[in-house]
Amino acid sequence: MAELLLVRHGQATPFEADTDRLSPLGQAQARRVGQWLAAEGLTPTHVVHGPLIRQRHTAELAAQAAGVLWPLPSADPRLAEYDGEGLMRVLAPLLAAQDPGVAAWLAQLRQPLPPAERQRAFQGVLEAVAQGWQSGALTHPAVEPWPTFQARVTAALHDLCGLPSGSRAAVFTSGGVIALAVAQVLQAAPARALALNWRVRNASVTRLSFGRGRVSLDSFNEVGHLPPGERSWR
Repeated sequence: MAELLLVRHGQATPFEADTDRLSPLGQAQARRVGQWLAAEGLTPTHVVHGPLIRQRHTAELAAQAAGVLWPLPSADPRLAEYDGEGLMRVLAPLLAAQDPGVAAWLAQLRQPLPPAERQRAFQGVLEAVAQGWQSGALTHPAVEPWPTFQARVTAALHDLCGLPSGSRAAVFTSGGVIALAVAQVLQAAPARALALNWRVRNASVTRLSFGRGRVSLDSFNEVGHLPPGERSWR
């Protein structure tokens, strides 16, 4: 048997001009991942990260914090997150023109809001838009369609599960990728991947084992390595 450790990147900066970087909390979370993997004796034989800065930086900080030698990480563009910025910037206005509730949330986001209210409005818009995007009801040439996202993640997972017996791959990616991988392993409907996506925490670890043509889910969204004060979704 072999093992995949799917690690979501640390907290990024979704409400700032540069969204593809780790916040100070995200950097601390990444280091916790490396320390925990070393303490558990889970030294990877392969380290892979997506092409986004927040994914790569999480892998680098985890490797530095582990205190043991990890293999040099490699980048796989198929492990990039779905185009969340495109969903909000391009598809959300299209949906708002049809849905007064989404239009009201978007109007709220243009105003100064307390953090909790901003999070609620943002999540409301994102969930509604993502549902339309996943179903194919919302499309735009500037936004990667769901079937393309699904196909590239499926191909990456297939290749990772072709690693030799005894391998342990630490895969640093994003919530949507992890949720889709879990949904596929469980043979769940694609729409279930979105429901799982909203639950994947920053710097969480999801474990898959594979061998002899089978892939199994061993754990989902582990955060025991993070102190309660360092746990976050966004």
